[in-house]
Amino acid sequence: MEPVVFDKLLITLFGPECAKQVGSRIADLVKYYRGRIPIQSENSLTEKDSILITYGDQVKEYGTPHLRTLEKFCKKYIEGKVNSLHILPFFPWSSDDGFSVKDFRQVDPALGNWADIDNLGRSFRLMIDGVINHASVQGEWFKAFLRNEKPYRDYFLVVNNDPNLSMVVRPRALPLLTEFQTAAGLRKVWTTFSADQADLNYHNPEVLLEIMDILLLYAKHGAQFIRLDAIAYLWKEIGTSCINLPQAHAVIQLLRFVFDEAAPHIRLITETNIPHKDNISYFGNGKNEAQLIYNFALPPLILHTFLTGNCRALAKWAGNLEYPSSEATFINFLASHDGIGLNPVRGILSQKEIDYLIDQTKHHGGLISYKENPDGTSSFYEMNINYFDALSNPACNESDQLQIDRFMAAHAIMLSLRGVPGIYFHSFFGSRGWKEGVRLTHQNRQINRQKFERAELEKELNDPLSLRSQVVMRFNQLLGQRNGSSAFHPQASQEILDMGSHIFAVLRKSPDGRSSILCLQNITSQTRSSGKYILQPYQTLWIEK
Repeated sequence: MEPVVFDKLLITLFGPECAKQVGSRIADLVKYYRGRIPIQSENSLTEKDSILITYGDQVKEYGTPHLRTLEKFCKKYIEGKVNSLHILPFFPWSSDDGFSVKDFRQVDPALGNWADIDNLGRSFRLMIDGVINHASVQGEWFKAFLRNEKPYRDYFLVVNNDPNLSMVVRPRALPLLTEFQTAAGLRKVWTTFSADQADLNYHNPEVLLEIMDILLLYAKHGAQFIRLDAIAYLWKEIGTSCINLPQAHAVIQLLRFVFDEAAPHIRLITETNIPHKDNISYFGNGKNEAQLIYNFALPPLILHTFLTGNCRALAKWAGNLEYPSSEATFINFLASHDGIGLNPVRGILSQKEIDYLIDQTKHHGGLISYKENPDGTSSFYEMNINYFDALSNPACNESDQLQIDRFMAAHAIMLSLRGVPGIYFHSFFGSRGWKEGVRLTHQNRQINRQKFERAELEKELNDPLSLRSQVVMRFNQLLGQRNGSSAFHPQASQEILDMGSHIFAVLRKSPDGRSSILCLQNITSQTRSSGKYILQPYQTLWIEK
């Protein structure tokens, strides 16, 4: 980054008087960590890269720290097929399944310690969450804020008087401000996501410097990917929507600079569950912001494709995807620890088509979560349902084989598209929805967050006739073929072909032009043909050219 650009970013955030001092302290931080972070000499992304998304305590066994159990389990079932792990927040936490962090510098003792994270990083590429929009009100930072102690009394965003906040875009239908009694009196704190998650005050440069130090610590412990959670909401300005503001982009650019200088092998991933045109803005110019962004429009678009038996909308959208540089690409995924977002396909699908997805989700036993609009109304935000159930109604009498074929067909499309695949644990291991979790917690997202005893899960996986075992086998087959062809390189070209509304077709060509694969997917339960190709129901054909 040019010095003039660096200085301009700091001035944009903190003004000219403060910018020089902050810049000097950032330089000191970079100098401290440079050499202390293990640099990966060969770090380019290839067709062999894919990411398993999992909680640190996803599989448990009595008497063993959960991260050690996870390591043993993953080395047994995914090593050689999936090479990266996104371990969802593993820090001490108070709510939101880990996303209300009490201490950003510690591993939750129930999971293990930093040595366990280090060990996982020796076997897999690690993605670690930077939950940097907010912190737990039960953490030491916020307790010090309540005591009005320096420097923490200015770490959280306080709103004075009663400004007009009607323009603020909300991701959830909850109060925006929460009152707390502090040593300095009653204070109204900005709480975007819940009353237990107080938003950090990035108008204070000390907060940015603290967060930079924390993220560099993660790199020191082996992170090769840093996921910037809820980054679109990072900067707040009264009188604006407080989402996707230029200052949020400026913070990402500064983080990119810090990692490029101290640990150039690190890749930033932005998590922005927003309309597609806004989501891709976090690539910046292709070289100055995130190297990877989640392809949030893909899960609802593929669901729409299979529920309607028509791939036209998916093909049109995929055919217009743009990649701003050789350094930037998507994380393609269908499911995660969250629900299936609806905002990303607004403007891609019609309201009628979105309503159909919602109706089918309810019909399949799923739930719907809402967000608050600037005018005070609420609207649909995400569909909470296991992706297998979203595609196949649990109450229907279809054969397991047909449902597995449909599920794997959806993932075959995801795996064929340009980018790096992200596969949620419950997808890879063939889970269905966990309604009991919703009943126990009254949280919609629990429907797709069940945890397992290792012995019970492995008992199912060891049964070759079980749904779980068959899904894992099919994933391994697809990933084995994908990992073996440079036509699936993240920078391999992608051409969407028109083979009608029932067959999704994409041609991938390796960066050196020596390898190409034609990927054909029947998206229906009927035999379909296009030219010389005849595909059985939900059949996948990857044809080397």
